[in-house]
Formats: sequence, C-alpha cells, structure tokens
Amino acid sequence: MTIAIGARLPDGILMERIEDPAGGEPTLLSHDVNELARGKRIALFAVPGAFTRTCSARHLPEFVALAAQLRAKGIDEIWCVSVNDAHVMAAWGAAHGAIGAIRMLGDGSARWTHALGLAVDLGDKGMGWRSRRYSAIVENGVLARLNLEAPGEFKISDAQSLLEQV
Repeated sequence: MTIAIGARLPDGILMERIEDPAGGEPTLLSHDVNELARGKRIALFAVPGAFTRTCSARHLPEFVALAAQLRAKGIDEIWCVSVNDAHVMAAWGAAHGAIGAIRMLGDGSARWTHALGLAVDLGDKGMGWRSRRYSAIVENGVLARLNLEAPGEFKISDAQSLLEQV
C-alpha cells in the first residue's frame, strides 16, 4: 500500500557518503529516517536510478537549480533518494553540483522504498527493484504532499511543480 498524505514516514535507514574536505577518507553515515526528518520541512524527490537518462538530464539538475528558491520558501533540506548505494549517490551528486545543496541519500536495499509502498520491479529492464519517480513535501516526518508519476512519465515530480506547492 502506498503511503498516504498525513501519514508518518515509515521507519528506515538511508545512507549518505560525506567527503572529507581535507582529502581524507569519506565518512559513510547511516541515518534513521524519522530522526533525520524530525523538526524539518523537507523537499524530497526520488528517482528510479542515479545516472539514468531522465534523472540525470532533468530531475536532479532542476532541483539543483531551484534549491535556493525552495529554501527561501521555508524548506530546510532537500533529499534525493534512489535505490543506489551511498557511494553512487555521492558520485552522481558531485557530477551534477548537488553536494551541499541536496542530501544524496541511498536506499541500496530498497527496504525504505518498499515500506513507502513506492517500489517498482524493473527487473525486465535489468534494473531490479527501484523507486517510482515522485516528489514530496515532508513536515516533521509527516507526508504533507506527494506528486507520484505514472510509470515512464516525468510531468509532476519536477522541482518547479514542487516549488509552486510549497
């Protein structure tokens, strides 16, 4: 069952790789979703996969471009979630200038995505379990808005649409 507006985010762990500015070893952080969301207004968007066509050409770049405007409207953090590991998410974020503007969070096992009811089996396309494409507004761990795309579409989960809803 898909998470509903007004529901608390399900328990889960998301991973984040943080680079050492001094050039040392990166830190791999394990975040409890509800602790990370506590007391914050979050613009969340999820993609089927890092480095994939629409995700790289439009979805992530639009959120990078509008990050300051989202923050100006009261968004505390912007999260990008994908069923990729934290290392891939960090590399993808770095490739698009997202680091520092967007938290690049990996759900490598798809457990949290399954708990949301937003997992899709793309095994026939060689991708395995992935996330459906969506954007959302989360307020203090509660889903306030959800823009869930139909399969294969990118019409309502873009950054501009979410900006207009904040």
